[in-house]
Amino acid sequence: MSGVADQVRAAVAAVTDPELRRPIGDLDMVRDITVDGSTARVSIVLTIVGCPAAQRIEQDVRDAAASVPGISQVAVEVGVMTPDERRALTERLREGRPARQMPFGADSLTRVVLVSSGKGGVGKSTVTANLAVALAGQGLRVGLVDADVHGFSIPGLLGIPAGTQPTRIDDLMLPPVAHDVKTVSIGMFLQEGESVVAWRGPMLHRTVQQFLTDVFFGDLDVLLIDMPPGTGDIAISIGQILPHAEVLVVTTPQHAASEVAIRSGLVARRTGQTVIGVVENMAPYTLPDGTVIDLFGSGGGAEVARALSAPGPHGSDVSEVPLLASIPLSPALRQGGDAGRPIVIDRPDDAAAEAIIELAGALAHRGRRLAGRALPMRLA
Repeated sequence: MSGVADQVRAAVAAVTDPELRRPIGDLDMVRDITVDGSTARVSIVLTIVGCPAAQRIEQDVRDAAASVPGISQVAVEVGVMTPDERRALTERLREGRPARQMPFGADSLTRVVLVSSGKGGVGKSTVTANLAVALAGQGLRVGLVDADVHGFSIPGLLGIPAGTQPTRIDDLMLPPVAHDVKTVSIGMFLQEGESVVAWRGPMLHRTVQQFLTDVFFGDLDVLLIDMPPGTGDIAISIGQILPHAEVLVVTTPQHAASEVAIRSGLVARRTGQTVIGVVENMAPYTLPDGTVIDLFGSGGGAEVARALSAPGPHGSDVSEVPLLASIPLSPALRQGGDAGRPIVIDRPDDAAAEAIIELAGALAHRGRRLAGRALPMRLA
């Protein structure tokens, strides 16, 4: 029965760990496999005791083994890695990178996109959450950092249950995954009953830095960072840590909002970051009878784009900043946020969802800026 056992091993080894996003065979999680008649006995090990993905992995292993012709019964034995095995795994995952080293520096091929706004209440976090899910839906590997420490909302918008925390494997923190987006937020670290973060500059700086160094996102195509509104401590800290990042500025059509949004783009540019576009949220929408509702007016997004495309005060050249999306007011967008069901997958035919999906397509096809970066080349 060695041939059948080999088939079972191959099928089980191909099962993907839902947190590490790699086949468990590549992670050395598969142990003994024997076949007795139509019964397969499979032994696997998990990374830690109480692994939150344990039930899913065990079921996926059971299903994979049962898919082999001739196997009708599967017995799965689940163990846990030894400390030495975990240490070897974490070193392999880091690919030689020292612990607590920031992986999104200037040489990284991961695009880092900050989503910012001048003021609160413009729907920035809702746009960010849906944009992340839309990018993942286009086949990109996406990470999302909720850097709005005082007003964190990303876990709720993505439907991540309260109390969900990153999984720790020794000194690696694996972020929860929702809708194929790896996500971390300060809300995942608060004690039961806590809902308020009353921190000032140094604590905020350290928290954001730890999100970028201690959380293991693995290989990403895009890392989105949901910024707090305004130009305070966190905006300055991220400007220092990620001066090469790209910036999307979110505004509403209202003049008062667009005027403040311009400031956030100018501050980002002073740190060396590149403003790649403007997103206008809560734009006018059309009722079925053709009536146009412009609750917040119109033209604010275009106003911000024009202002950020203008030459600097000393005549310095500035690349054109386009209005990348105009997202209409949508009850479904608000309802999806409240329910933790991103509209881009729950109601993709909604006008707001279509605008966000189109925005994701524009970002996905925008080339990476490689100037000044060391490309990962090997000599033959």
